[in-house]
Amino acid sequence: MDPYLKEAFTHNAWATKRLIAACRDLTPEQLRMPGPPIGSILATLNHIIRADAHYLPEAKIKRPDWAHGVPEEAVYVDDLDVLEARAEGAARLWERYLADPLDPDHLVLLDEGTYECPVIIPVIQALHHGSIHREQVCAMLTALGHEPPDIQPWGYADETGRSRWLTQPG
Repeated sequence: MDPYLKEAFTHNAWATKRLIAACRDLTPEQLRMPGPPIGSILATLNHIIRADAHYLPEAKIKRPDWAHGVPEEAVYVDDLDVLEARAEGAARLWERYLADPLDPDHLVLLDEGTYECPVIIPVIQALHHGSIHREQVCAMLTALGHEPPDIQPWGYADETGRSRWLTQPG
């Protein structure tokens, strides 16, 4: 298993879980308040987590039913506990995939067989996609007057003991 890629996906899962935890302080109205570009905070969290599992290579991993084969609206949930469980499930599937991945140049068909690319592209896209949309949720939290969590790799390193200050900044 590539330790760099494994760590990147560990951060990806950690950041989504931190964001869900920060959203637990919001009211149901705040969670459902419309926002750009996906919609509400709940809609964006649903989108992040569904896509995270959807980018798993089907040639190696069976995706959860809520991650493919049905319209996104059909599997939408407004329960943060369910979203957190889905995020944890997707993280475990990524860990399993990364333990025995396809060759990065293995060609896959996407979009119902209309698009072909090396399998590494959707793997990279999974990380990019999550980062972009988590930042959108952070912006929505800020607009609601809530301090968003630090979900950067620096915050991850500090929280997980992978880094430390040798002297205090300032």
